Amino acid sequence: MSRDPRFDILFEPVRIGPVTARNRFYQVPHCSGMGYRYPNAEAELRGMKAEGGWGVVSTQEAEIHPTSDLTPANEARLWDEGDLPALAAVTDSIHAHGSLAAIQLVHNGLHVANRFSRMIPLAPSHVISDCLDPVQARAMDKTDIADMRRWYRNAALRAKKAGFDIVYLYAGHDMSVLQHFLSRRHNDRTDEYGGSFENRLRLFREIIDDTREAVGDSCALAIRLAVDELLGPSGITCEGEGRDIVTALAELPDLWDVNLSGWSNDSQTARFSEEGFQEPYIRFVKSVTTKPVVGVGRYTSPDSMVRAIRQGILDFIGAARPSIADPYLPKKIEEGRIDDIRECIGCNICTSGDNTNVPMRCTQNPTIGEEWRKGWHPEIIPAAATPEPALVIGGGPAGLEAARALAQRGVDVLLAEGGGEWGGRVARECRLPGLATWGRVRDWRVGQLSVRPNAELYLHSPLSADDVLQYGIPHVAIATGARWRTDGAGRTHRRPLAFLAEGAVVSPDAILSAGAEAVSADGPVVVFDDDCFYMASVLAELLARAGRAVTFVTPESQVSPWSQHTLEQGRVQKRLIEVGVRIVTAKALAGRSKDRLDLACIYSDRIETIDCATLVPVTARLPDETLWLELKAREAEWADAGIRSVTRLGDCLAPGLIAAAVYSGHQYARSYQTEPDRDAVPFRREDIARLYERHAS
Repeated sequence: MSRDPRFDILFEPVRIGPVTARNRFYQVPHCSGMGYRYPNAEAELRGMKAEGGWGVVSTQEAEIHPTSDLTPANEARLWDEGDLPALAAVTDSIHAHGSLAAIQLVHNGLHVANRFSRMIPLAPSHVISDCLDPVQARAMDKTDIADMRRWYRNAALRAKKAGFDIVYLYAGHDMSVLQHFLSRRHNDRTDEYGGSFENRLRLFREIIDDTREAVGDSCALAIRLAVDELLGPSGITCEGEGRDIVTALAELPDLWDVNLSGWSNDSQTARFSEEGFQEPYIRFVKSVTTKPVVGVGRYTSPDSMVRAIRQGILDFIGAARPSIADPYLPKKIEEGRIDDIRECIGCNICTSGDNTNVPMRCTQNPTIGEEWRKGWHPEIIPAAATPEPALVIGGGPAGLEAARALAQRGVDVLLAEGGGEWGGRVARECRLPGLATWGRVRDWRVGQLSVRPNAELYLHSPLSADDVLQYGIPHVAIATGARWRTDGAGRTHRRPLAFLAEGAVVSPDAILSAGAEAVSADGPVVVFDDDCFYMASVLAELLARAGRAVTFVTPESQVSPWSQHTLEQGRVQKRLIEVGVRIVTAKALAGRSKDRLDLACIYSDRIETIDCATLVPVTARLPDETLWLELKAREAEWADAGIRSVTRLGDCLAPGLIAAAVYSGHQYARSYQTEPDRDAVPFRREDIARLYERHAS
């Protein structure tokens, strides 16, 4: 296949100061959860992006000094020469595939608590840290400002020594001392570094000049700037000081990387934003600078990418999440394989890794983070040496991924789904408000399987233990999913609550299948959330939009607390308020009558009674393991039937995230025909000392 000429513009080289990017695909700085603690994994991750065709590949933010210590977050570090081996490994990995390597230098100012270094945070003014620690940053004096300039300069010199082609100065996401000096909210100084716009811009100008001098004429200088904070007049706006900053510094950097602030605005989930959602805020930038501009917007369609360039909005298509979902996105466009692109679904499971201080995951791409640790490649799976046929039962995310990856390995696969559509839980959940893009998990895998001659797919095919034994297919994978409990048992109530049967109870599964019609319009509805992620809030929104009077009850102090990790908690709670859902927090279930529900304060046990005609408990799930248990009970018959293995996958093994189900299916296909050593660590672990020894030699 060959590239569609419409997309030729995406593959034009673009000059960035003294260096040239081979195309317009630009992996902007993004966190990986690997950082300085997992340098081999970090290097392999970035190298895979370069191999996949991204012309520029950036690190995550790199702390320049111990007074900018984000522990326990695991970003890059450039505190001193000792950090060079890890970063040199990154540049070597990127350069091996002909891409430019970029590093984002940052001092986080008031955004840190310095938990590891125990040093006092620094800020333009005396202010409390914006983390939850009882820590306050002190106002920087002139000596501190001189130190800050020197620290940036030293970090730039070290970055150049590590082999980076582009050095960033970061003034975005409300996470950088440079943005804090710019901000009227954070800077109330009365000297030449505060007050007027030009004074608040002064430190930024000085550090730009210092960095330019440090990197010389061999490295490009980039600025990453938040042009709008979505705070109206109390913050930076694209019509106001965001535009003023770019205009004032227009020709000083070699590249402008522009976005929204903070991170939850910049990386909005698909539930709350569309592809290209940042364009109204950043489109002015090219009108006030001649330098190339990169921006993001969760672009997955090459047509949208071309439009953004031809309309003069961007010079580079920036991406974090789409480059995680498919590191090979540029190469697939270049080779005319558009249908092979694994499109980002905008679920932000990737951001949850950084927010929980672990290597990232991805719903679409189960190989992310496993490039070095397990040797997984997003596009290549070794062919099975002596492939034996496999039967995969269940066409949800785990079953689809297992079948797809097995077929890629050359295995003859039969995929049987008992229902009338592919996708399992994904097919049902993508019909909920704001979750349409989640259908891409199903669509991509069905599309890949449809062109595999060694894959047979059957709908309306429920299988019994007798059927499986009769077929005698050597390897059987059971991916029959899970169902929501209706007895109240979950995180708060560890045992079933018999009193729930006193009134009407509707399972989330019933709503997923039938929509709001599953819940009677007669009387108020209570959605009880003990799951703490997205499901309860989306069901509450669905029911409220259908005209039901909905009360959202949770034992937690806020709606959907785990969605903080996916950067959407505030928007979730705001949405429920907007659609008229009453929110009751810090309450457990205590009793039930036909039309009333007793709630107990989780702190005092004080009882509150509310109206409730129908209860929707979103608590926990149970695996649909009937077939597994039936087959396990007849294990003595397996050998005579020609069955070598029977394995549970995804939610059938343990209910979890869609990402976990996809990972489970992929891992099964990778380990097919092998017996794992149950006592061994199933992946490589980092030996940082050895990495540093190799670099020294």
